[in-house]
Amino acid sequence: MTEFLTQPQNFMLLGLFIASGIMLIWPTIAKSVGGASDIGTLEATRLMNSGEALVLDIRDSGEFNGGRIPKSKNIPLAELDKRIDDLSRFKEKPVIITCRSNTRAGAAARLLKSKGFTNVRQLDGGFAAWQQASLPVER
Repeated sequence: MTEFLTQPQNFMLLGLFIASGIMLIWPTIAKSVGGASDIGTLEATRLMNSGEALVLDIRDSGEFNGGRIPKSKNIPLAELDKRIDDLSRFKEKPVIITCRSNTRAGAAARLLKSKGFTNVRQLDGGFAAWQQASLPVER
């Protein structure tokens, strides 16, 4: 094994192995470093129906106008830092962040947490999971 690791022609394979391992565990690492915990569609629906939660859709307005979770508020990720004051009354309440497939939600969650929001969650699977669960969609 050490012979394989010390031969220069195998450095590229070793680097590829390490990089692919990091890419596999990156989503887990990113969530544990300031991100938010995931919430499923069932729990999100329960929080929404109780009137406790804000659903924050961070997709751009074109995506949002194509279909959205009922009563969700749209602030595109690129504008979120500038419009954080629009959400100040939800600092202590549950905020459920959603995007198309939950790829951008981590960045929004980290931003909200850094601004003092205490109960930030990411919709597991994003809007795509919401649609797949056949839950209501506004247009």
